[in-house]
Amino acid sequence: MKFIDIGLNLMHKSYNKDREEVMVNANKVGVSKAIITGADINSSILASDYALKYPGVLYSTAGVHPHDAKTCDENTISTLKELAKKDSVVAIGECGLDYNRNYSPQNIQRKWFKKQLELAEELYMPVFLHDRESYTDFSKILREFPDVAKRSVVHCFTGNKYEVEDYLSLGCYIGVTGWICDERRGDDLREAVKHIPPERLMIETDGPFLIPRDLKPKPKKHRNEPKYLPHILERIAKEMDLDYNDLGMQVCENTKKFFNI
Repeated sequence: MKFIDIGLNLMHKSYNKDREEVMVNANKVGVSKAIITGADINSSILASDYALKYPGVLYSTAGVHPHDAKTCDENTISTLKELAKKDSVVAIGECGLDYNRNYSPQNIQRKWFKKQLELAEELYMPVFLHDRESYTDFSKILREFPDVAKRSVVHCFTGNKYEVEDYLSLGCYIGVTGWICDERRGDDLREAVKHIPPERLMIETDGPFLIPRDLKPKPKKHRNEPKYLPHILERIAKEMDLDYNDLGMQVCENTKKFFNI
């Protein structure tokens, strides 16, 4: 069975010494493709250029994370539009709202979230979304773009049953990470996944962040990698009470179709 990691921050400095090896090790356990997350203009450029070196294996997104919304200027959207022309770029994002950290003012976050959704609408591209503790405003803005919502995946979903059902009603796909393996804070997500239809699910590591806390034995490196994706799927299948292989094949098909890869 093959797996696709839809959210991997492969250009993060923690991978600088072994970036190629990370994907070699992932492939050994069946993770055959990954989508590198672009979180600001610089990382989006780096991700798209690196992914171009590995056609059919690596892809990327191009966008500005809400943390970095304060860095946006009059050139941001035109730069993202140019990046989106590259063969490696398969989605706009990571974009959205993050009211947990508020590294950028909330009004600035909302402004640039809308602008990136407008770009995705113009280019008719999928969107890689970020929502953390911002459900009310996030869902309100997303409702303004009903066609885009149907081409969106709510990446690293950590919300509750009500929120997931609302996003599904808008047509969104849901991305689930190793957060589901966290005994301290994953209760809402473990309940929410029971309400996600298999045909609307995708999986991701969000590496190097969010290493699954229930890995045994615990890795010496406290760094998440795509090689742990099968472990995440196993936990999701358990919580959804579904067959691991059946769910894995469905998720892979969802991902290929959604990103056209």
